[in-house]
Amino acid sequence: MKLWDKGISVNKLIEEFTVGQDRELDLYLAKFDILGSMAHTKMLQSIGLLEQDELDQLLQEMKAIYQLAENGEFTIEEGVEDVHSQVEALLTQKLGDVGKKIHSGRSRNDQVLLDLKLYARDEIRQLVEASQELFATLIAKADKHKEQLMPGYTHLQVAMPSSFGLWFSAYAESLVDDLTLLQAAFKITNQNPLGSAAGYGSSFPLNRELTTELLGFDSMNYNVVYAQMGRGKMEKTVAFAISSIAATLSKLAFDTCLFMSQNFGFIGLPDELTTGSSIMPHKKNPDVFELIRSHCNKLQALPNQITLMTNNLPSGYFRDLQIIKEVFLPAFQELMSCIKIANFAISEMTIKENILEDNRYQYLFSVEDVNRLVQEGTPFRDAYIQIGKQIQQGEYTPTKQVAHTHAGSIGNLCLPEIQQKMEQIINSFNFKKMDLAIKKLLK
Repeated sequence: MKLWDKGISVNKLIEEFTVGQDRELDLYLAKFDILGSMAHTKMLQSIGLLEQDELDQLLQEMKAIYQLAENGEFTIEEGVEDVHSQVEALLTQKLGDVGKKIHSGRSRNDQVLLDLKLYARDEIRQLVEASQELFATLIAKADKHKEQLMPGYTHLQVAMPSSFGLWFSAYAESLVDDLTLLQAAFKITNQNPLGSAAGYGSSFPLNRELTTELLGFDSMNYNVVYAQMGRGKMEKTVAFAISSIAATLSKLAFDTCLFMSQNFGFIGLPDELTTGSSIMPHKKNPDVFELIRSHCNKLQALPNQITLMTNNLPSGYFRDLQIIKEVFLPAFQELMSCIKIANFAISEMTIKENILEDNRYQYLFSVEDVNRLVQEGTPFRDAYIQIGKQIQQGEYTPTKQVAHTHAGSIGNLCLPEIQQKMEQIINSFNFKKMDLAIKKLLK
């Protein structure tokens, strides 16, 4: 079945190529397509294109189909082109001509726009929740190990004293900025495109304000041409936010692999979280973090992939946009799995104590000793030269005293302030509005 079928057979090779992976990928969108159809039919009844008893029949059947999708039992049959066609086919099989009425005032163009937005905002909510859990783990680790010092590096050379409190909370605060970007992407996503039809509106008196309210959107894409132009733009914007979280995880994963190596030996994982070698019995490999790094580096390419698919398209709909689904829809779960496994592994991570007692780190304290001389009255440049000469002549003996007190330093991690920043971002998403709307729609 094809919604555009006019009785002319399409060449099988052309059909297979143009349908592509839509049947498989549209399963991601199934329950959201049904929600959109429920809101649309309510709107059609409100403007006189459906009778009340027809609406009641449609809603009852769509709730049953929604439950199939929720349970993972919804399928797109062979010969049915996409999720939109399958839903309409099921309704028509059950209700006859009533099922054929649901497409009035719609195009598959604004259907898929709507489905993608409903899907993306739901997945964004799950990413926020998972990121919040990882953030809490990082903050807890930072607080627990705030007194334990470690080397800080620039150019991968021993530089200045750092701490595990600084290390863990640096990634926690990085997640705050990542979610700030995700919140901007959510705002762009959370606008209703339904009613834009094929991109040029409809001669029906569609009540777009009603569908916006029924689906819990904050606003709508008012201009129908721009609503269609938003296909690809929304995905690219969300992809930038996904890539930002992925970049944070990738850097954290690289640090972890580095710090677990014997040449560093700062941290460890329980044996059951590592893998071994087929020929080297001593090996305990941090494969989990290596895979996080690779997955997240792959995800950082996502905005560029979508850009290359869309950047030479004029306004209006083009089939090119279909291919975006292949890279966009699976990206959420790929990132989600990385966040969850990182959270689990970090919660089990152990920290080595007294690392800085090793003589290889004695020069780590040179800046501390320069600053100590400055506080005693020596001009900074003279103090720098004095400590530098001691190091060159092999006469330097570090005091190994660290006294950092300013905001964000070893002795003042500002964990409550970082937590407050995160809470403000989380609260700004306002997921409650969309949840209440969907719950009411399904009631």
